[in-house]
Amino acid sequence: MKKTLFEQFGGTYTKQGDYLLPNLILPAEEETGYIGVWGQRRLTYLKHHRKVLYYNLLTSGKLNSHLADTEEQAQQLFSRLVKQYAEKEGVTEQLKATDMLLWVQKMNNISNRVIEIVNSELIFV
Repeated sequence: MKKTLFEQFGGTYTKQGDYLLPNLILPAEEETGYIGVWGQRRLTYLKHHRKVLYYNLLTSGKLNSHLADTEEQAQQLFSRLVKQYAEKEGVTEQLKATDMLLWVQKMNNISNRVIEIVNSELIFV
């Protein structure tokens, strides 16, 4: 019997009942960095809205490294923007010492704005 194209390139089959199923395995992914909340948001976005990119990254073995890179970039952007906004709006340790509730209110406001920026710039693209 003539070999299939899959067999010509070194592929093998396993017989399951009356069917021959190809023995497919994903390439091994290297251990990557931490995947936190930003990486998980990116993963969910890719699964639901960018399916082709998700499957390309998954099958090429680059998904975890992509998510780890996104996590690192998002954390750096978040930290930098929170610091910049806090300096610009005068949210200091002095304010924290004198009026804790106002400080918390301003920091929560800044944090929520920065989360929206990070989501729109890195996660949901």
